Amino acid sequence: MRVIYSDKHHLHDPPLEYWEGEMLPFYESPRRAEMILRAVRAAELGPIDAPSDFGLDPILAVHDADYVHFLQHVYPAWVAGGRNPKGVHPDTFAMRGMVRRPRDLALQAGYYSHDVTTVITAGTWQAAYDAAQSALTAAHWVAKGEPAAFAVCRPPGHHAHSDLSAGYCFLNNAAIAAHWLTEHAVAGRANTVALLDIDFHHGNGSQQIFYTRRDVFYVSLHADPERHYPYFLGGAEERGSGEGYGYNLNVPLPAGVTDDAYLAALDQACIAIERYDPVWVVVSLGVDTFVGDPIGDFALTRRAYPRIGARIAQLNRPTVFIMEGGYAIDCLGENVACVLTGFLARTI
Repeated sequence: MRVIYSDKHHLHDPPLEYWEGEMLPFYESPRRAEMILRAVRAAELGPIDAPSDFGLDPILAVHDADYVHFLQHVYPAWVAGGRNPKGVHPDTFAMRGMVRRPRDLALQAGYYSHDVTTVITAGTWQAAYDAAQSALTAAHWVAKGEPAAFAVCRPPGHHAHSDLSAGYCFLNNAAIAAHWLTEHAVAGRANTVALLDIDFHHGNGSQQIFYTRRDVFYVSLHADPERHYPYFLGGAEERGSGEGYGYNLNVPLPAGVTDDAYLAALDQACIAIERYDPVWVVVSLGVDTFVGDPIGDFALTRRAYPRIGARIAQLNRPTVFIMEGGYAIDCLGENVACVLTGFLARTI
């Protein structure tokens, strides 16, 4: 299994975030990727490569051009306006019916943000760009015939909409990789990619991007949005629309889900993917489902993660793993490695 890693993720390192009424150290820290890299290196999964540069075009195929321009240039505009150089923190957000976008780039922060976790610093764009290139590089290897590849993406991506940052996410790495794969499918093949999201939180951005399409089947297991982020998307009744109707499957789960209950839900999700019969599988890999995660409420133990990887392997499709969430830092790397070694054990 090829592993793709960029050290430029260190450039995105906001000091604080606003969380449930308090300013706290940023959960989505550079240490996350460091711990994952250490664990996958120790597991000897395969070669560890830097990402290739596919340029902006694959990003712009998924994300709005004005939004991408905002991400590239807002930080210097923010600082030039005399604002806090620790990061772009919007305090006013465009809500229902508010469609006017300010001309001042710094004032667009609340237009292009869903929440206060997407703090933009001087190095955020470069870190997000390299995360997207890591996902594309992993997809490229799988399209060339590798059975699997893993992109250690940081910042993560599955909450980012086509024109909206959210939940620590700026560019939707998994969606960018999935769309790129659809452009490299055999002509006439309608069912190209299944995007399986096993992060604790619903991938609202991935759903939004593919909601009207049938060439990417989005399947998500996640905390019920009645109690957890992103709150406003992720219900079981959301099935897609237009040509995409029936190609969006959400499986909201209750608090305290155990290993066996989660694996039963995953099995049903995988059965739906098998019926769809994709060429490739892209996995939004989050391990914030772990019992010790500080911002989740599932109860998965470490023993669940090799079994999760093994069940995904049973799909018997070339698979791209894209890193998403997981915030129990001391256990994070090992949990990720367990998913990947469980996958490889079933494919060897």
